[in-house]
Amino acid sequence: MPSPLLRTAVATALALGALGLAQPARASSTDGVYTVRVPDGDPHKRSLAPRTTEPFSMVGVTWADPDAALDGTAYVRTRSRESGEWSAWRALDTDVRTPESGPDHDDAGVRGGTQPLWTGPSDGVQVRVSGGRLPQGLRVELVDPDGGPDAVQTSVVEPGVPEPGVPGVAEPAPGAPALAGRPTVTSRSAWGADESLVKDPPTYTTGTQAMFVHHTAGTNDYTCAQSASVVRGVFLYHVQSNGWNDIGYHFLVDKCGTVFEGRAGGIDKPVLGAHTYGFNTATSSVSVLGDYSTASTNAAVRASVAKVAAWKLGLYGLDPAGTVVLTSGADNGKYQAGQKVTLNRISGHRDGSPTECPGQNLYNDLPEIRALAAKAGTLVAPQPNPEPQTEPHAEPHTEPEPDWEQELAELGIEGVLAR
Repeated sequence: MPSPLLRTAVATALALGALGLAQPARASSTDGVYTVRVPDGDPHKRSLAPRTTEPFSMVGVTWADPDAALDGTAYVRTRSRESGEWSAWRALDTDVRTPESGPDHDDAGVRGGTQPLWTGPSDGVQVRVSGGRLPQGLRVELVDPDGGPDAVQTSVVEPGVPEPGVPGVAEPAPGAPALAGRPTVTSRSAWGADESLVKDPPTYTTGTQAMFVHHTAGTNDYTCAQSASVVRGVFLYHVQSNGWNDIGYHFLVDKCGTVFEGRAGGIDKPVLGAHTYGFNTATSSVSVLGDYSTASTNAAVRASVAKVAAWKLGLYGLDPAGTVVLTSGADNGKYQAGQKVTLNRISGHRDGSPTECPGQNLYNDLPEIRALAAKAGTLVAPQPNPEPQTEPHAEPHTEPEPDWEQELAELGIEGVLAR
């Protein structure tokens, strides 16, 4: 349920909207999300006049009914805090559906919404929404991921091998592809996740059978130094604006190839996500920061996505270049609930849902990513420790072999070693 502060802030936003005041209500004093109500009226056209706002760096539009789709387009333009200039009109990506199961679906505070758009430091917004019968309760969400009191640390989770026997981590099957090495991942604490906003513990599924590749859409106009802020913004938008329990993706990758931990619960465990409507169960997800309908990926992005997928699927002894039959968990507009679908182990979001995600350019890269992932296990599989030898190694050494009898004699253990 929303916090008392959030409920109070939303009520204040409604009152200010009715009075025609331009200043948005602040959702709370610490959560970094501010909201502005879009006035109801014409069922086919809504707008928010240009206005000065609290500082923000990410914007989206949400509505009251989480099961309603926005049958139309939503455009925003924003004012830069640095230059004071207004941006061009930009369309928000509407390819978002409420998760079909788990606390993300059942909570009373869940809202429908667009994908968020990264704008960079801004202090003004204007919105136009048009199309078929628009949903009620439209609201502009202004996210300020750097507005919290805590400084963000810069650290990473070092590569390692998961401990055997950890619940939810399967041992590779006999004859399965070699286990790929665990990628270096920037932890939630490192990118600044506010864990107090996550109300429910993670839900675990039976395993990870496939990896869905996404893009966050929006814009590519961010620097890699801003990537942690973008990830925090997505987290705040999913939790505070959409009303989900946590960020929807399991992993995120920026355009420099840095991998970020997404949803809490353990990157080596089968955590239920909120990423591919109809196929959230028994799957994992990785989302690349940016819009790859317009931009092309680079080698660093492709390599990082492949490493994540190879390692995650390798925990279950699965070939990342293979296929799997999954059962749709919902009528998602592409498949019916209960329909069995054959998918690649590494699939695009659009393979499971009616969406253009992950953008045509990134989608075109999936065959290469599958090939890289299939190769990853053979390249980085851990080597067994050499067996102890009782005889000196036959190959030449850079140092002379030790005189074992002399050394033993010096220790008072003569005759123990037979040469």
